[in-house]
Formats: sequence, C-alpha cells, structure tokens
Amino acid sequence: MAAESPITPRRKDFPQWYQDVIRQGDLAEPAEVVRGCMVIKPHGYAIWEKVQADLDRRFKATGHRNAYFPLLIPMSFLAKEATHVEGFAMECAVVTHSGLRAVKDGDGHARIEVKNELEEPYVIRPTSETIIGHYFHKWIQSHRDLPMLINQWANVMRWEMRTRMFLRTSEFLWQEGHTAHATHDEALEEVRRMLDVYADFAENVMALPVIRGEKTENERFAGALRTFCIEAMMQDGKALQAGTSHDLGQNFGKAFDVKFQSKGGGLEYVWQTSWGVSTRLVGGLVMAHSDDAGLVLPPKLAPVHVAIIPIYKNDAERTRVIEAGETLRRALVDLDLSVVLDVRDDMRPGAKHFEWEQKGVPVRVELGPRDVDGNTCVYKRRDRDPKEKVTLPLAGAAPVLKALMDEIQKSLYDRAKAFREAHTVKVDAWDDFKTALKGTDGVGNFVVAHWDGTTETEKKIKEETRATIRCIPLDAADEPGVCVYSGRPSARRVIFAEAY
Repeated sequence: MAAESPITPRRKDFPQWYQDVIRQGDLAEPAEVVRGCMVIKPHGYAIWEKVQADLDRRFKATGHRNAYFPLLIPMSFLAKEATHVEGFAMECAVVTHSGLRAVKDGDGHARIEVKNELEEPYVIRPTSETIIGHYFHKWIQSHRDLPMLINQWANVMRWEMRTRMFLRTSEFLWQEGHTAHATHDEALEEVRRMLDVYADFAENVMALPVIRGEKTENERFAGALRTFCIEAMMQDGKALQAGTSHDLGQNFGKAFDVKFQSKGGGLEYVWQTSWGVSTRLVGGLVMAHSDDAGLVLPPKLAPVHVAIIPIYKNDAERTRVIEAGETLRRALVDLDLSVVLDVRDDMRPGAKHFEWEQKGVPVRVELGPRDVDGNTCVYKRRDRDPKEKVTLPLAGAAPVLKALMDEIQKSLYDRAKAFREAHTVKVDAWDDFKTALKGTDGVGNFVVAHWDGTTETEKKIKEETRATIRCIPLDAADEPGVCVYSGRPSARRVIFAEAY
C-alpha cells in the first residue's frame, strides 16, 4: 500500500497545501515563541538571497545607493503626516520602556521587571518614509543634491492579526526605495521606472506574469498621491500584490520641511517616491509554480540547479559511480550551475529523489553502475511528470543540462501565463460577476468589469463578495460602459479579484 503523501492536494485545501509545501520544502517554520513571526530556514533564505542579489544589481544600475536607517522611529515622526499614521496605526508595535531587572521572591524565584519608561515612545518601523524624511531634510539643501536615490534592505514590523508564512507575518524582510526629486515629472518617471524594474524581475526571473496597474484611491499607500503596482495570479485564482511604487508628491517633503534651493534661487519642496517588495515574493513563487508533489522553483532563483543522485550496491560500485558523478558535477559548476552530488550513505536513492523533489530542484540526475558502463545518465525535470525520465550521453550531459535551465524557466512562465489567461473573465452583469469571481473547483478568476470610479461602490462590492479592485491596468484602453454594480457610467474596465 502506497504511503500517504505529506502534501495536501491543491484542489482539496489550497491554504493547507501551501503550508505543506513550505514545510516539506524546508523553507520556513512558524516562530512559535514570537507571535506571528517565522523562522526562514537556509533553503528559504537562499531563495531570498538570490532575489536580493538580482534586484540589488538592478537598483544600482539605475543609480540607487544602499543605506540603512534606524529600526526605531520616534512616535512624533509618525504624527507629522496624518494620512500616513492613520494607514499604519493599528499595525504599529511600540517600545515604551528600556532596561530590565531581576527580582527574587522569598522562595528565591526570580521575575523580570521593566525598569525605565522612555521619554518618547518609539515605533518599530512599519515603513521608513518618516525617518528618511527627517534625514532628507538634513541632507538636501540645493538642486545639486537632487535627485537623491536611496534604497534600504531591512526588516519591518506590522502587527498582523492573521498571519501566513511569507505572505503576511508580523516581521518580514524587504527592500524600500526612497527618492527625492526637483520636479513632479522627474518623480513620476522614477515611479514608473521602478515599477518596470519590478515587472521585468517578476517575469524574467520569477517566471511570474504580472499586470502593471494603478491602485484606486481606496487601495493606495497611506500618504501617497498615487500608487502603482504589479499584480500576479496564484493557482487558486487569487491575486498577489507583488510590488508597489508610490508617488508621494510633496506630502512628506512638507511634513519634514525638505526644501532645496532651485536653479532660479527660490526655495521649493522636494517631490518624493517610495517603492518596495518583500519576502512575500517567496510565497508567490510557491503558490504560482508548485504542484501536489511539492516545491517547484524557476532555475534563476533555485538555490540548487541540479542534484546528482548516485546509485550503487557495494564499495566498488560506489567508487566508480561517485567518480563519474564528481566529473559531471565539476563540468556543471564550470557552467555556473549550483550542483549537489548527494553522497549520503544513510539514505536510499528514492529518499534522496524525494527530498530534492520537495525542495524544488529543477533537474535531478540518476547515475548508476550501468549508466557509467554505458557512458550515460538519466535526468528528471521538476516541471514535468515525475515518471518522465530522459537518458543522456554522460560525456555531453553538462551543456544539455545547462540549456535545460532556460527551457524550464520559459516553461514555468508560459504555464503561469496560460493559467492566468484561462482564469480571466470579462463580465457586464452583476450576477455574472459573482459567478465568475467564485469560479469552479475552488479556483477563482480575475474579473474584468466596469466600475463607476467611486469608493462607495468599491467598498460595497468588497463587502458583498470580498473582491477588491486589484488595479486599473496601465494598458487598459478607454471603453465607455456602465458599472457592473451601480449601473452608473464608467470610462474603462478594472480588474477585480480576491487577494492575499
């Protein structure tokens, strides 16, 4: 009798499937001693490191420099931009005391007491616009100081009530770009440039098709004039906001008195932007590409590209097989691939196969005595049926396996795009909207429909269906019609979906 799979099927329980894939893929685990937080394990963190490395290169290529700002933000800073603090008030964690002392009772048992109340409480950063605004005030004096292009890799704290690993945790990792410009046009150009950077990264590195769009007033970042985003579809038909880029206008410039002397000699407030992505991208990878057998990773973000699994019965076979495996490993490393030759003697080959499959390694190679004798090897692609095996001449295997990485990368992108297209529905009637949104077999849809442009209608639709306007697509053409809910005039269609 076959052993029960450790992974719940997607169609049976998608949230549980997601947790199972993360556990079996050894990506992370809940930090049970710290409410709402997670421990990112080495395999999961290695994916984040590859995300960081690629994005960091892109940021520096567009003129941005990395800096680091304090984790603790004076409470008074948040009060300077009223809309901003309202947007984050319920998620803020606050430090009010410093110092501890141990006090023993009569039985010798110790308890810990807090010693000193701070003169001013600190907020653990939910985002850094305010404290960076303070330093922009110090650093920017003249038009010669502009544009100021800063990026920060950091952790942030948002006290979430409902958490899910990588997607929504109380503490998470991210990057946040912050820039200041002399004109609004320059700031808008920056906002769009960074949105395009995110979109290109998502599609060409994550193999994740995204829709570039603008958020509605109700969904935009607290304190921003406009918020732009990239939206992706997960395998349950829900949307994931994969990155945002904000036009902050002069709101924070005025709040923190960030002025510069213009070329004409006058004093003007700067125009600012901010933009960011986080470790939720790792969650997006899981939900967009993985299957009921476990984690599937695009090669450009896979910590290990090829796992070579030697098969042998005795020491003589072991020596020959591992020697051939090491030769292949070196050839692959010379082609800039990350390779593991799994020589653990305390595991059967099947168990090794299972482990590397669960960890999403793009290609697994079997190498046994008969393969060595015949100068061949056998490989399996993670993005294909696990029963599908391909035999390959061992002498020329390395360049073939290298070329497979591009094939797998494209295969995953094409598959994700085809899935999104199959689950995008255009509707005009309210009953059709509700039916399309729900979808079938537990898989929802992106619903493209007219909206009258009012926050009132947007909120009512969310109350009745849990769907939000994910974005107003930037490539959407003007298309006069009537709102799917209110029947009032509409200038164009927007994208509705349930979201993470």
